Amino acid sequence: MKTMIFASRNQKELLRDPLNLAFALGFPLVVLLLLSALGANIPATIFPITTLAPGMAVFGLSFISLFSGMLIAKDRSTSFIVRLMASPLTAMGFICGYIVPLIPLAVGQSIICLAASVFLGLELSVNILLVLVVLLPAALLFIGIGLLVGTLLNDKQVGGVCGALLTNLSAWLSGTWFDLNLVGGAFKTIAYLLPFAHAVDAGKAALAGDYASIVPHLLWVIGYAVVILAIAILVFRAKMKNATL
Repeated sequence: MKTMIFASRNQKELLRDPLNLAFALGFPLVVLLLLSALGANIPATIFPITTLAPGMAVFGLSFISLFSGMLIAKDRSTSFIVRLMASPLTAMGFICGYIVPLIPLAVGQSIICLAASVFLGLELSVNILLVLVVLLPAALLFIGIGLLVGTLLNDKQVGGVCGALLTNLSAWLSGTWFDLNLVGGAFKTIAYLLPFAHAVDAGKAALAGDYASIVPHLLWVIGYAVVILAIAILVFRAKMKNATL
């Protein structure tokens, strides 16, 4: 109950900034439309919608990390969290309170991307619902990255790390813009050591109905998400004990 009350407050904080919400929900959609228009005017098929749709859905989730990081960083900068230290909330309660309101935002963003993809030629099937389920661990991963960065850095630094660095890393190392096999070598090896390419491949497999291929990729994403969230909780707890939030 304590965590849900805190989550409700965080949800209100998110809704107070409709411009940034519109940007997070709309920017991936704009990129999707631009790439689809570009692909339609090129003889070779370089942006098939079956590849572009899950890729853009994962790329869009990277913006959620900016929201989570800024939310916790602003609470730290205004000493709001310090005042909440008098409450019985634990470190896990705090982190969960930040996660809960961000999940609907992440799901809504994915729904917008996939719904737009249907209008761009993606076949409407039950597998689209499976894609939404498969993307949930990726959403938790990006939320966890934002919370960890927001716990360690101030709001301006969060904007640089989550707003610029992370979005570019997730875009170039996920196979959203191009097939990683075309580059190969060390670039592909590094990409598949990180979770972003696995998140996209899990989405592609779900969309294609290749259920056997989903689990290996999804395990990578889940593993990263669990580790990142655990580190975020431990760092938050350590800062609580040392009164350095």
